[in-house]
Amino acid sequence: MPFDLLQRKRSHFMLWRPGSVNPPPALVIGTFLEGNPPSFQPLNRFDLAVSPVSADLWEIAAAACGLADSRVYHYWFEVTNVNPKTPVSARILCTDPTAWTVDWRLRAPALPLPFTDDDRGPAAVVKWRENELVPCDPAGDEPDWQNDPRLDTLPANNRLVIYELPTRWSRIETEGTVSIAGGTFRDVLALVERTAAPTNFAGVAALAPGEAHLEDLGVNALELLPPADSFVNREWGYATSNYFAADFDLGFPRGHASPTASADLAALVTACHRHRLRFFTDVVMAFATRYAYRYVNFLDFHVHRGTDDPEEDARDDFGGDLFKYNFLTDAYDPITGGPARLVPARRLMLTCLARWMLDFRVDGIRMDSVPNIMNWDFVQEYKDLARNIWRSRWLAQGLPAQGADERFLVVGEDLAVPIDLLRQNRLDGLWNEEFKRMVRYAIIGQNDEKEPSFEWTVRKLIDCRLLGFADGSQAINYVTSHDVEGVRNERLYNLLNNNGVWNTERRIKLAFVCLMTAVGIPMIFAGEEFADQHDLAVIHPQKQIDPVNFDRLQDPWRRRVFEYCARLVRFRTRSDALAVNDTQFIHVDFEEGKRVLVWQRGRPGIDHPVIVVANFSDFETALPFAPASEYRVPNWPMTPPGMRWREITQNRDVPPEWVHREPIFPWEAKVYALT
Repeated sequence: MPFDLLQRKRSHFMLWRPGSVNPPPALVIGTFLEGNPPSFQPLNRFDLAVSPVSADLWEIAAAACGLADSRVYHYWFEVTNVNPKTPVSARILCTDPTAWTVDWRLRAPALPLPFTDDDRGPAAVVKWRENELVPCDPAGDEPDWQNDPRLDTLPANNRLVIYELPTRWSRIETEGTVSIAGGTFRDVLALVERTAAPTNFAGVAALAPGEAHLEDLGVNALELLPPADSFVNREWGYATSNYFAADFDLGFPRGHASPTASADLAALVTACHRHRLRFFTDVVMAFATRYAYRYVNFLDFHVHRGTDDPEEDARDDFGGDLFKYNFLTDAYDPITGGPARLVPARRLMLTCLARWMLDFRVDGIRMDSVPNIMNWDFVQEYKDLARNIWRSRWLAQGLPAQGADERFLVVGEDLAVPIDLLRQNRLDGLWNEEFKRMVRYAIIGQNDEKEPSFEWTVRKLIDCRLLGFADGSQAINYVTSHDVEGVRNERLYNLLNNNGVWNTERRIKLAFVCLMTAVGIPMIFAGEEFADQHDLAVIHPQKQIDPVNFDRLQDPWRRRVFEYCARLVRFRTRSDALAVNDTQFIHVDFEEGKRVLVWQRGRPGIDHPVIVVANFSDFETALPFAPASEYRVPNWPMTPPGMRWREITQNRDVPPEWVHREPIFPWEAKVYALT
C-alpha cells in the first residue's frame, strides 16, 4: 500500500483539503534561533498551489524553496481561519496537520480577540537532506532503527503480560512540597534497559543504572498512554493535538538543550524489542484538542456542536473537537493518491496509523473511548488496515506468513464491554472491565453486583468465556487501570483501606493470582505490582500527575508483593497451560463459612496442568504441616512418573506426601505446576 501523502511529504510541503483558498494557503518557513526566549528567524513565505494530483491538495516542492542540505527548518502554514468557534475570517499561522515533529518552544504569533493563547500552535520541524524532506527532531536527531530485532522474536498474544504506564509517571519531580509526575521517554527506557540512565536521576533505586524494573518484573509488553503530541504537559496525553508527532514534552527532559522526542521514542521501542517486549500505543480517535484542522477545515473533519449535526449525538468531546466519521465526499485519497469517494477524517486517521506503524514500529494498539468514536464500521476499517500493515512488515522481513497474526492486536476500550464488537470482527480484543469489577468484589469477600453468588463471581472472573469472549486473546484483564477516579476504581491499596479491609498484602497477592491464572491477557497498571498508593487527591487533574513512587519498593512488605507478582508474571509468560483457554473448576467448598475454589488450567492430556487453590475467606487451617492443618483437595490430577509438583508463588517443591493436602491460610492462593 503506497500511503501517497506520506510519500509526497518527502518531496513537498503539503496541505490537504483547506477550507478557504482565496487567498491561497501559504508556507511560512525559517529557522530556530537560540535565546531566552528562543525566536523564529523567517526565511521566506511561499504561496501553495493546487497540486496536479488533486484540486484539494495544495503544495510546494521543497526543491523550490531554496533549502540548504542537512539543515533543520521550522515552519507553519498560513491559512484563512474557518473555525466556527472563532468566526473571524483572519489569516492565522497553524501547525502542519501531518507534521512529523513539533516544537512548542516556537509558537505562532498572538492574534487579537476572539483568538486566545490556545490558538497559537507550535512550529512544525523537518530536515532537508540529500534532496529529500526527512523526519527529525529540532536539533537534527533522527530515529535510529539499526538494532531493531526481527518481528518473530516478539511474544505471541497468548503469552503476553502487559504493563500499562503513563509516561510521565515513570519519574517523580518535586514542586514545592508536592511530588508530581515528570517522566520522559528516556525515563521509561531506564525501566527497560539496565545500561540506560534516567534523566535528572535523583536516587530512585528502580531507575538506577544496572536496574531494569520491567525486566525484573518479567512483563513482555509495554503499553504507553498516548505518546502522540499533546498540548498538556504533565497529564496522561489524551488531549492529542498533533497526531503524526511524538509528544514534545515526553522528549524534552529538564536541563536538556533541545527536544528529542522522535529519537527517544525510537530508542525506547528498539530497546523493548531487544528485550522481547511488544510495544503498544494508546490512540485517541474520538476527538482532538487544539488540532490544526479546526482552522484549516473544521466542518469537513469535526462536529460543530449545537448545530443539530447527527454525528454529535451523545458523544463526549472532553473539551476538544469530535471527529466527523460519516461525512462522505469526493476527495484526494491520502492513501492511494487518486480521487475517491471517502470520509476525510477516516482517511486522515488511517494515514496517521500508517505513520505510527511504519515509522515508530508499534506492535499493538489500544483504541481509547470506542463509544465516543461511535462508528463501528470505521473501528473495523482501522483494525483491518493495522493488521494489513503489520503483515506487510512481517513479510518484508522474509518471515513465513504463519505466525504473523498471533503477534499483533488492536484492542478497544469500552467499559460496557460490548462483545458484539468481537463477534462482528470489529476489533481483536476489548478491555475487560468486568474482570476489574469482579476481582475487587472477590478480594473484599463480596458477590459481584451482577452475579447471583460468590461462586459465579469467581467462575466468571477466571474464565472470560463465561462473559461471551471466544478466546483469551480477546480479553485484556486488569485489577486496576489508569481510570482511578470514582468508587472502586482506585488503586488496590487504597481500595482495601477505604473499605476497612485488613490483610492488605494477602488480598493484593490473591488478586494477582486471579489475574495471572485467568483466561485472558493480564495487564498490570504501573505501580500495582508493589502496591503503590495515591498521594494526591484522586480527582482531575491531580489523578493524572500522581506518579509511581518506585521508592516504595524499599518497604519490606511491598518488596514481598513485587517478588510474588514477578514470580507469577514469569510463570504466566512461560506456561503452556496458561496460554490456552481450557479451564475447569475441580473443587468448590462453601461449607462452614469457607469460600475455597480450586481451578485447573490446561488441555487435558496435552499440557501439564496448573492448579490454583484460592481461599476467599477468613478460614484457615492450623499450624503448617501439622496433621490437623491440612486442607484436602479432591479430584487432584495424577502425578506423572518422574515429575513433581512445585508451588509457584513461594518458589518451592511440594513434598509428595503433601500433594493436594497442604494447609491454607485466610485470603491466600497457591499455584501448583508440574516440573
